[in-house]
Amino acid sequence: MDLTVLWAFIIAFAVAMYVVMDGFDLGIGILFPFFRVGSERDTAMNAIAPVWDGNETWLVLGGGGLMAAFPLAYAIVLPALYAPLIAMLLGLVFRGVAFEFRWRDKRHRRWWDAGFCMGSVVAAFMQGVTLGALLQGIAVTGRAYSGGWWDWFSPFSLLCGVSLLFAYALLGASWLVWRTEDALHDDGRKFVRWLTPATLGVIGLVSAATPFLEGKYYERWFRWPGLLVTVPMPVLFGISALMLWRSARKSADAAPFVWTLAIFGLCMAGLGISIWPDVVPGRVSIWQAAAPETSQLFMLAGTVVLVPAILGYTFWAYWVFRGKVGDSGYHAHDH
Repeated sequence: MDLTVLWAFIIAFAVAMYVVMDGFDLGIGILFPFFRVGSERDTAMNAIAPVWDGNETWLVLGGGGLMAAFPLAYAIVLPALYAPLIAMLLGLVFRGVAFEFRWRDKRHRRWWDAGFCMGSVVAAFMQGVTLGALLQGIAVTGRAYSGGWWDWFSPFSLLCGVSLLFAYALLGASWLVWRTEDALHDDGRKFVRWLTPATLGVIGLVSAATPFLEGKYYERWFRWPGLLVTVPMPVLFGISALMLWRSARKSADAAPFVWTLAIFGLCMAGLGISIWPDVVPGRVSIWQAAAPETSQLFMLAGTVVLVPAILGYTFWAYWVFRGKVGDSGYHAHDH
């Protein structure tokens, strides 16, 4: 068994879980100004209140795992992306504070609502910018970052930031379709219909640009044997997009969320095709960046206990707070 490959998949799993699980509550924050003040905003908050802070556990696991399992990659990536990463973390902090204070400081609720929205927008946008900066390439000399403070800032990284805003908003809207009722449910379905073509459009732009950023990306997508994997991807993506569009116009409440997740999954698979087996895309492979085998084994012993525990309490939280939600919380008969 190759421990380095195993750790790469553990970190990829943690990041994917974060994107999916924190993505829908960031999406609700992005859409927040479009909800009616009062009952609609309270219901939207209640739809994510039991799970939003637990979702961020996966971000900690992904970041901590990268530092421990691939310390060279951590040492290169962090200096290259200080600005967007710090902005992302500040956005998450501000969003968390606003989430709690809007219930307790009703006199200034509109300001806390604005803070919740801005924190969500900044966090989501900077996550996309970070991904774009990684994909476009990080300057590495020897074993250290050799670029400048503003290297992360480019048209491609900004496009990735905008793309993630649309994608998270779509995920948040589809969550509201599934978990809410009445006017907010109808608004969520309307947002899904609007956001689906916009999201597909920006994802298409990012997908079209990515293979030309780096020679290795082009080879993995358009040369044999990579074509065996890459040719079905547009077909699967098209089917998922069509099913999402159809589900947004019909009565099935869970279907839009499921098909949005399918699109996210295909995007993450495409990202994996582009960069594997690098941990700093186009520069450093997972084996070059890996910690010693003894360190990987030591951490694996804790991860074998920790990840099932996180999955267990996450599943339990979602199970307890299943069903539809109103402005006063989850309906008693759903528990």
